[in-house]
Amino acid sequence: MSTYKDYNNRINKEMTDNQPNSARQGLLVACLAGSVLLLALLDIALGSVRIPLLEVLKSLSSKASRPEWTTIVLVFRMPKMLTAAMAGAGLSVAGLILQSIFRNPLAAPDSLGIGAGASIGVAVLMFAGGSLGALGASAQGIGTQGSALLGNLPPLGYTLLIIASSTGSAAVLIIILLISRRFEQVVTVLIMGLLVGYLTSSLVSLLVYFGSPQKVQLYLSWTYGSFGGVRTNELPYLAIAICLGLIITLREIKALNAFLVSERFASTIGIRVRTSRTKLLVAASILAGSITAFCGPIAFLGIAAPHAARLLSRKADHRILLPIAALTGACFALLADIISSLPTYGSLLPINPILALIGSPIIISMFFRRNKSSMEVNQ
Repeated sequence: MSTYKDYNNRINKEMTDNQPNSARQGLLVACLAGSVLLLALLDIALGSVRIPLLEVLKSLSSKASRPEWTTIVLVFRMPKMLTAAMAGAGLSVAGLILQSIFRNPLAAPDSLGIGAGASIGVAVLMFAGGSLGALGASAQGIGTQGSALLGNLPPLGYTLLIIASSTGSAAVLIIILLISRRFEQVVTVLIMGLLVGYLTSSLVSLLVYFGSPQKVQLYLSWTYGSFGGVRTNELPYLAIAICLGLIITLREIKALNAFLVSERFASTIGIRVRTSRTKLLVAASILAGSITAFCGPIAFLGIAAPHAARLLSRKADHRILLPIAALTGACFALLADIISSLPTYGSLLPINPILALIGSPIIISMFFRRNKSSMEVNQ
């Protein structure tokens, strides 16, 4: 926990600093934004059918030299790219919220069982939802394929999907919050979070056991995680949910900074602790729940991207951390999506193992570099 003690000391200084190192942070944000744009173009261009970057730009205005390229870009790859970018940004922000509230670097939607809570919400809707349980089909196209969770549902269906997944994640968060009030040791809270996750996973297993083969197959396919299953008509619902979570978070930036120190400190500077904490937990639930509903349980991003953002920015102020974390998460997700879309086995590879394989070495190397720099400074 020494890392977070350093953050606590730093945040006190940064919150009283009206002019942070804006030049360096602005350059970092610009570089990350440029990286997101470049990765987005590569994500659209690469796949089983490779499209030149210039033709990708022309396809956006339906002026590509080959009509099928326009179809590939606008119908299949553009929604997949936007889904990856939004999911990466949303999960990174959700992880940042939880790590700040619990003041624990290991807090994340998956490590605290929030992903499992969202999964049980989706599973209940899928296996016990009547007509909504006939959860949609696969979306296959040239150069990309994936499975959509609900197919072509009416707006009410997508709304119920987001509500079910967010409610499941919120229920787990409330349980974890109650546990954190009873036990002061953060290790105990994390262990309890894992146990709650195992409990919800067991309930999901029972639903799967008694479900029909068609629904079971579809649910298992969803659990692998994929950015390629969200169709164009589904994107607005995902975007609205993510924007709602981000807006709530932006309005509670001051509270996030204060929670990183302590709840007592937050109270002394005039923050209504319970109200702000509830709002932030709701925001994390909406972000993690909606993304899990549409993309499946996406692990790693919620814990790794916030750490990468802190290591890159070297700041604890969430006014700086929030955009950097969102852009970092988008970069991770887009890079994983590019690798999963490369022509290997004729279909999209699962996102979760790719994220862990490419992200873990990057985070480990960044920590070693940070530790080496600290040792050189101390000497």
